[in-house]
Amino acid sequence: MELSLKKKLALICGSTQGIGLAIAKELALLGADCVLVARNEDSLQKALSQLDASQGQTHRYLMADFSNTEHVKSVIREFATTNTVHILINNTGGPPSGKITDAKDTDFLAALNLHLINNHNITTFLLEGMKLAGYGRVINIVSTSVKVPLPNLGVSNTTRAAVAGWAKTMANEVAKFGITVNNVLPGATATLRLSSIIENKSQKTHTDPKDVEADMLHEIPMARFGQPEEIAAMAAFLATPAASYITGQSICVDGGRTGSI
Repeated sequence: MELSLKKKLALICGSTQGIGLAIAKELALLGADCVLVARNEDSLQKALSQLDASQGQTHRYLMADFSNTEHVKSVIREFATTNTVHILINNTGGPPSGKITDAKDTDFLAALNLHLINNHNITTFLLEGMKLAGYGRVINIVSTSVKVPLPNLGVSNTTRAAVAGWAKTMANEVAKFGITVNNVLPGATATLRLSSIIENKSQKTHTDPKDVEADMLHEIPMARFGQPEEIAAMAAFLATPAASYITGQSICVDGGRTGSI
């Protein structure tokens, strides 16, 4: 089974913390040259210093503000003119929690720009290089809400479903070029995002955060939250040559929580 990513260039979005950083670390361990993308330069430099370079890898970073789609387009378009990216990790923090009946149209537009529009723009800028290389992996970090919508995440549920539909369509169109497109669907994972969701629910329901956490754990057959490294392991595998015949899939990494098959 070929798992080496030596001489492959990977661009990882949202890669200064949590799942994004864990994925970057895993790809580097497999030999990939990594390009980290986020908006804070200090955080990018700190994250870069944590990547393995024992196989002669060269790691870099790009600064981009994902709340500004035009800025993201400019940064990635310029990078793509002189670099061939083989592996793209589309990963951005989710929108705030809340009921869909409380959502405003601006909430949906902001979330769609953050996820769907950025994913599409970044991917399309990098596709030509992947086609010429005969190797491409587009891996979107989404959510298990693609399978089963989650309570109190109305805007997120809607946006994630849109990303999944886009990804499946893209997968079918680019498969003939040796490019795969897949979604990794994390369940409840021990990140700042999870802490924020717990705190938000605690405040709205006037419930102790420990009780909110206990209720969440009760829904997970493994009775624990996932670790970013466990999500990263799936993403890294999908990036390798060994996963060359897997495309158009949405794969849950959730300790068994998702109720659908």
